[in-house]
Amino acid sequence: MATPAGLERWVQDELHSVLGLSERHVAQFLIGTAQRCTSAEEFVQRLRDTDTLDLSGPARDFALRLWNKVPRKAMVEKPARAAEREARALLEKNRSYRLLEDSEESSEETVSRAGSSLQKKRKKRKHLRKKREEEEEEEEEEASEKGKKKTGGSKQQTEKPESEDEWERTERERLQDLEERDAFAERVRQRDKDRTRNVLERSDKKAYEEAQKRLKMAEEDRKAMVPELRKKSRREYLAKREREKLEDLEAELADEEFLFGDVELSRHERQELKYKRRVRDLAREYRAAGEQEKLEATNRYHMPKETRGQPARAVDLVEEESGAPGEEQRRWEEARLGAASLKFGARDAASQEPKYQLVLEEEETIEFVRATQLQGDEEPSAPPTSTQAQQKESIQAVRRSLPVFPFREELLAAIANHQVLIIEGETGSGKTTQIPQYLFEEGYTKKGMKIACTQPRRVAAMSVAARVAREMGVKLGNEGTPSNTWLLMISLDQVGYSIRFEDCTSERTVLRYMTDGMLLREFLSEPDLASYSVVMVDEAHERTLHTDILFGLIKDVARFRPELKVLVASATLDTARFSTFFDDAPVFRIPGRRFPVDIFYTKAPEADYLEACVVSVLQIHVTQPPGDILVFLTGQEEIEAACEMLQDRCRRLGSKIRELLVLPIYANLPSDMQARIFQPTPPGARKVVVATNIAETSLTIEGIIYVLDPGFCKQKSYNPRTGMESLTVTPCSKASANQRAGRAGRVAAGKCFRLYTAWAYQHELEETTVPEIQRTSLGNVVLLLKSLGIHDLMHFDFLDAPPYETLLLALEQLYALGALNHLGELTTSGRKMAELPVDPMLSKMILASEKYSCSEEILTVAAMLSVNNSIFYRPKDKVVHADNARVNFFLPGGDHLVLLNVYTQWAESGYSSQWCYENFVQFRSMRRARDVREQLEGLLERVEVGLSSCQGDYIRVRKAITAGYFYHTARLTRSGYRTVKQQQTVFIHPNSSLFEQQPRWLLYHELVLTTKEFMRQVLEIESSWLLEVAPHYYKAKELEDPHAKKMPKKIGKTREELG
Repeated sequence: MATPAGLERWVQDELHSVLGLSERHVAQFLIGTAQRCTSAEEFVQRLRDTDTLDLSGPARDFALRLWNKVPRKAMVEKPARAAEREARALLEKNRSYRLLEDSEESSEETVSRAGSSLQKKRKKRKHLRKKREEEEEEEEEEASEKGKKKTGGSKQQTEKPESEDEWERTERERLQDLEERDAFAERVRQRDKDRTRNVLERSDKKAYEEAQKRLKMAEEDRKAMVPELRKKSRREYLAKREREKLEDLEAELADEEFLFGDVELSRHERQELKYKRRVRDLAREYRAAGEQEKLEATNRYHMPKETRGQPARAVDLVEEESGAPGEEQRRWEEARLGAASLKFGARDAASQEPKYQLVLEEEETIEFVRATQLQGDEEPSAPPTSTQAQQKESIQAVRRSLPVFPFREELLAAIANHQVLIIEGETGSGKTTQIPQYLFEEGYTKKGMKIACTQPRRVAAMSVAARVAREMGVKLGNEGTPSNTWLLMISLDQVGYSIRFEDCTSERTVLRYMTDGMLLREFLSEPDLASYSVVMVDEAHERTLHTDILFGLIKDVARFRPELKVLVASATLDTARFSTFFDDAPVFRIPGRRFPVDIFYTKAPEADYLEACVVSVLQIHVTQPPGDILVFLTGQEEIEAACEMLQDRCRRLGSKIRELLVLPIYANLPSDMQARIFQPTPPGARKVVVATNIAETSLTIEGIIYVLDPGFCKQKSYNPRTGMESLTVTPCSKASANQRAGRAGRVAAGKCFRLYTAWAYQHELEETTVPEIQRTSLGNVVLLLKSLGIHDLMHFDFLDAPPYETLLLALEQLYALGALNHLGELTTSGRKMAELPVDPMLSKMILASEKYSCSEEILTVAAMLSVNNSIFYRPKDKVVHADNARVNFFLPGGDHLVLLNVYTQWAESGYSSQWCYENFVQFRSMRRARDVREQLEGLLERVEVGLSSCQGDYIRVRKAITAGYFYHTARLTRSGYRTVKQQQTVFIHPNSSLFEQQPRWLLYHELVLTTKEFMRQVLEIESSWLLEVAPHYYKAKELEDPHAKKMPKKIGKTREELG
């Protein structure tokens, strides 16, 4: 009989020869399954039920040999179970006997009764399991009495009944969970259906309701206005009547004086005449007094009205628009310095064309060599001399000038004739903005259908939707004004965008620009995309994670929906691969670039590409004709550093150079600051846009003539063994370099300056970028695919299959979180986790908050964790003050409670921007966290989780966080912190509140590889919590502290014994 270790090695060797892979966990699973089976055929059947092995040929022979090799023990039946079995047999035997009332009963009747009793006994045996719960109390008493009388002698019995009972219980629980999962999914679909409004069916009804509402409002306004109108009319009538009476009185007195002036009047007539004259004089005096009062009212002093609350709101608005903290103070200082500076020279110097001269050392300049030229379809022309000339060109003229416009009819004919069409066009050809409009004009949005266009980045979806809305002359989004004030609002809402945690659409939106992740979310509520007539996957060449998953899903949907049109747009020449994947779909090419682009390389490699970028920008600014510059850098830190260096050097050069506007653009930049890159350049100035690869294909910035390409980009990499994600700076691919160069030929003949040699381009750069699906974590994607009913992930139709280890780790993580059962099926908890658009561990934390009654606090923590560590602001000139302000937020327990404290205090201040500036907290990040929290709070009702608060009991908050992130734990050892499972050395991030405390057990939000393996957002926990929230993942032995054990005492030898 082989030892367990030897048997496991044998299984691993056989697996390697049969399947081509060898994994310790797979070998242990096969050995354990074989031990639980009572026959070889049962073992083969269980392996066949898992759908992981093709049990034909060598695999079946291996399974039979394994079952024969596995040791099996014949377990001795426990005395209590033997007594219970004997008690059952005795009870059944007693029930088989009957009292005979007639002693002369024939033997045949006795035999027949005995036969009927045997049949009843067999029926009772079939339903024995159903009656166990009902007879449990009676049989326990009888079994205990019989067990005392029996003295051993129990027979050996196999473990089949016990294993069957356990298996049936597990199977029953699994089926019950599946029923609950399907019922929850049905409830979610029904709620979505109830909330969805059909515009076509209810258009007349809605118009009638709106008309009724307007009539009702008009009636209410009329009722409110009539009393005031009556008062006003009464006053005007009285004033008019007063004038008329006074005129009649004066006329009557004049007539009496003219007619009866010489006649002697009686005493009564004289008194009446005197009374009339007195009334006339009083009326004149009253009128004169009124005129005098009006005259004095215009000259007298009036106390000002109370406007105490208005300036504060104005200050808040100014501060929100100004940008960073202290911006208002800086602008005030610059204004005072400008007013006090000495000005001299001609007054018309501003209108003259100055001749600037850059003072640079020859060693500092960078020499470029022209190598190649990217041909265009138009003749080179001079760059635009003024922004006004660009603004005069109408939007429709711009649309007609795009390369896609001459092929409009041919493109629509190709879309009508083919279900799937691959569109290849250079960046800036107009395929993203024009093709959806062509489809809209052609009638693809009739009968309530919609057109979806996916973008890999949220900034691209927002900017493209704004551009299309401006071209169509419609309103962007829903009836309310979105948070982005720079987006155009006109009349209708037929164009909208949908990104994570921000939905700017309504029920009337027919052109929907969205990120590819949001379209994946649409599959949860609408697996067949029945409301869409066209799906356009744009920028397919970027091969993001969600784009690759979309390819497989849309390909499957298109097979059973022939009326669905699928467009795959790419800007590279690698369209043949897309065509092969979509069953040899035709390729429609939009030829040419609008203007040629000259490519320049450096003579020698540059040691510091960031410094070389700054110097090259200044060289281009001085030596080249007018035209804006686009600089590509890797990330936010490099962009901010480059902008600061450029602004500092321009400030030192002063009037020696023209005005240079430095504008950054990256994903975490607020939307209103991102919009500044689209604003026209002022006359006499030059704009420099410093961007990440977001401007490579997703955005089109008008006016770009010069492109500066250092040849680097930042890519996400993932190590499945350690579970660590890292952003590393790597050389870009040739396809990316060509895309960057193509940005210069949009409005005129351009130039691309590459800060590397031509030899490096030919020999050091890869042809294409590695797809993101092969270098990232797949937990969220696997959960989404499982929610869509796709269980066989190994055979899913990927364009490029992900690594096996990454997929296995994602399945293991979801099983540990309770999202999958032992058969890999989605559980009720997993279905609820799929509804939340966050990481699986974060969604598990939110669901666990219901158990600990702290869902409100957990929502706040989840929202703060979703803003990418951009909460605190640390200006270089106020580092000490910023650090002190951050320390004031620290709470015992960890960084998650610090984030909760920051949000709570901000909410208590009335969400004030002034409070954020005083405490060095980024107001825009807090505002985004508030939006995310509101979105998550709305989703809690969707996943049937109630709102509750722990009322300051942070132990429950920490336990809820542990329930979601028990996968990320570390403990303190003599050599530092090590993760519990992988035993990997990690360090607390210096910005953490626990950096100097070093508790024994920690939980971390993420591992980041920079200079070291740092843990970000750490939380102090207790080891007993891990056994409480994840007893299936941790064992008590793993959580014991090996250094806490004392060495065993040993009696030493005496001196005589030692000799």
